[in-house]
Amino acid sequence: MSICRFEDMECWQLARELTKRVYQVSGRGSFAKDFELRGQIRSAAGSAMHNCAEGFDGGSNPEFVRFLGYAQRSCTEVKSQLYAAIDQAYVTQTEFDETYQLATHTHAKIGGFIHYLLKAPGPSDKRRTRN
Repeated sequence: MSICRFEDMECWQLARELTKRVYQVSGRGSFAKDFELRGQIRSAAGSAMHNCAEGFDGGSNPEFVRFLGYAQRSCTEVKSQLYAAIDQAYVTQTEFDETYQLATHTHAKIGGFIHYLLKAPGPSDKRRTRN
C-alpha cells in the first residue's frame, strides 16, 4: 500500500481513535472538572496523532522516525495519566482497560512503522510504502 498523505498511515488513524476516546472519557463527570489532568491527557493523546502527521512531512526517514518516537512517548504518557484517572475514580475499570489497550496498540503500530523506516531507503518524495 502506498501512503501519499499522513491520513493514510494506520498509526495516525489509531492515534486519532485514541484521541477521540480520550476526549470521550475525559469529558464526563468529575474528570471533566479536573482541568489539569483533563488537559494533560488530551494533550498527550493529541500529541501522538499530531507527531505522526508532523513527522510525515519531515523530509527524511530519520526526521520521520524522530517524530514517531515522540508519538510513542505520548502514548505512554496517556497510559500513565489513565492511572491517575482511575485512582480518582474518574473512569471505570472497563474505560481504563479499553483506553489503555488502545494506547498500547497505537504505540506498537507506531513502533512497527519506525522499524520499517529504519530499514527502508529514504525516498526522495513523500510517498511511504508501508505502515
